[in-house]
Amino acid sequence: MSSPEPLSQSIDASTVAPLNRKRPSAVLSLLSIALFLPFIFCTFVYWQVNRETGQIYSNIESIPSRPAALVFGAGVGSSEARDRVLAAVALYKSAKVKKLIMTGDNGEIYYNEPVAMKRQALELGVPSSDVICDYAGFRTYDSLYRARDIFELNSLILVSQRFHLPRALYIARNLGLNAIGFCADRSSYGDMARWYDLREFGAAQAAWLDILSKRKPRYLGAKEPVFPSQN
Repeated sequence: MSSPEPLSQSIDASTVAPLNRKRPSAVLSLLSIALFLPFIFCTFVYWQVNRETGQIYSNIESIPSRPAALVFGAGVGSSEARDRVLAAVALYKSAKVKKLIMTGDNGEIYYNEPVAMKRQALELGVPSSDVICDYAGFRTYDSLYRARDIFELNSLILVSQRFHLPRALYIARNLGLNAIGFCADRSSYGDMARWYDLREFGAAQAAWLDILSKRKPRYLGAKEPVFPSQN
């Protein structure tokens, strides 16, 4: 029996049908859309919250007067907290407000943002009787809710940095408060400024959910009207 002849001719690649490349499956496409839509929605929420820029003032001479200023807490000893107190005291000494409400975190016995801010205001010449502490301002929403329901304020100036004020004004408006913002940016805040901008993206979602759910603050308690004679 003769052995088969060896294959001497090479295979012509042009004669071989190309392999069909698989297209992305419909499931993968739907998954991509499902992951992308929440990002689009969150971006829309962030845009909605940060549209509240029309009532932010930087010039103390042009800002309208209000009965009180709500000064948001920041880290004790931080530049942000110091600048907020300086801005609030400037409002007070310019007769733009009659009272300063220092609102912040006092969740631990050795950590007290409102008292630290009040101490700075007193050192700058504000009478103790015109500085009120809100010890349960754990979040911006809580501070504004309590300003309305505990301290019975409906017209006030919000004092904070520009990155924070649009969200604060958004919450205030949705809580029915007549609020305007006073910008406390007196420092550059270094690399933290970028972190604050990034953090606001997530904080905007939380603010939107708080308003949607009508969440109550962690603590409410008895009413403490700032201007009892007007009630």
